[in-house]
Amino acid sequence: MDNATRTELEAAAFRALREHLMEKRPEVQNIDMMNLAGFCRNCLSRWYQEAANERGIEMTKEEGREAFYGMPYDEWRAQNQTEASSEKQQAFEKAFAENVGKKD
Repeated sequence: MDNATRTELEAAAFRALREHLMEKRPEVQNIDMMNLAGFCRNCLSRWYQEAANERGIEMTKEEGREAFYGMPYDEWRAQNQTEASSEKQQAFEKAFAENVGKKD
């Protein structure tokens, strides 16, 4: 397989993942994804932003989130996210530290 085809297939898989998370399963909570899988929608938006920045495209964290979520993050969060239990929040702190690093 040539590199261009591989890149096209990877991009198609990313778009399918984004569609699945944003349109088919928006009720799945980011905190549950992070606790179980070690990444969430915010990670995907950060990876998108980092890829843009690596290619000389200036993009802030919020711009990366808006590109991934299709709207301002706070708006999406108000529509889809629920309050997490203290147990889930504690598990998140551990998962975040292990998979992302220390929180600012």
